[in-house]
Amino acid sequence: MASPFSGEKVLITGGLGFIGSTLARRLVADGAQVILVDSLIPEYGGNLHNIAGIDDQVTVNISDVRDVHSMRYLVRECRFLFNFAGQTSHLDSMHDPYTDLEINCRAQLSILEACRQHNPTVRVVFASTRQLYGKPDYLPVDEKHLLRPVDVNGINKMAGEWYHILYNNVYGISACALRLTNTYGPRMRVKDARQTFVGIWIRLILEGKPFEVWDGDQKRDFTYVDDAVDALILAATHPGACGRVFNLGGAEPPVTLKDLAALLVRVNGSGDFVLREFPEERRRIDIGDYYADDRRIRAEFGWRPNVDLAEGLTRTLAFYRENLPHYL
Repeated sequence: MASPFSGEKVLITGGLGFIGSTLARRLVADGAQVILVDSLIPEYGGNLHNIAGIDDQVTVNISDVRDVHSMRYLVRECRFLFNFAGQTSHLDSMHDPYTDLEINCRAQLSILEACRQHNPTVRVVFASTRQLYGKPDYLPVDEKHLLRPVDVNGINKMAGEWYHILYNNVYGISACALRLTNTYGPRMRVKDARQTFVGIWIRLILEGKPFEVWDGDQKRDFTYVDDAVDALILAATHPGACGRVFNLGGAEPPVTLKDLAALLVRVNGSGDFVLREFPEERRRIDIGDYYADDRRIRAEFGWRPNVDLAEGLTRTLAFYRENLPHYL
């Protein structure tokens, strides 16, 4: 059976980043005409090596989603839009709240306005975050939980998400949002912790250096990137997704961070980590334990994450053993 993306024009903002480029590979295999938009600002996740091997099968536009004129041109004639463009660092958002506001809030409104004015039939999937929930009142966290972000990044991502839902409800722009948890895998940012702490752990363990685990007793869930891509594709094509939000979780029960660190050392075959107290600057915006109730997307879309942590970490380590210099 032909893929619903076969022959279709698909726009991915943040397309040279971790999840966007992984999705691009899947869509190219499905016969889509893929356009990747990325600013390649060094502090964010874009990396041209992420499309090695498919670079001649995609169109790359080096542009910033804050450029209204570019977005008006780029959204035209696209059947699907996967919106990953964003600033992901929670700490950076506290140090520079205005840039975070521009990218995670104002630019999202500009993208949706471009769709409303120039391509109102496009299908949009927004990559949201579990950070919207803040410190959980109960676990696991379902979509009915109060939204109470603890940092500027979470507030702006919340506004960006709800702009998408608003434009669905008021203007008929078919849009939905997936609230991602800790997504990991090949092509994630590893040179620092701006995108995920797992990335810097991977880098240090491959360099033969000990990595730090703060606190260690906190529980988290983790989604391997291929499983996240499965969910994104389902969200883009399922008729019941429009105007709604869905949590993503992992393939197995949540783990403490020190157990995750021990597993990483085991699957690598070597390595060491040290337990540290949470840095005070981080503690002020930390949310404690978090893991998702993702029964909604499982029941309605039939989504199932398939890659467990041991296998996912094994695949990730193998990728960076071959490619680490391209990500430093």
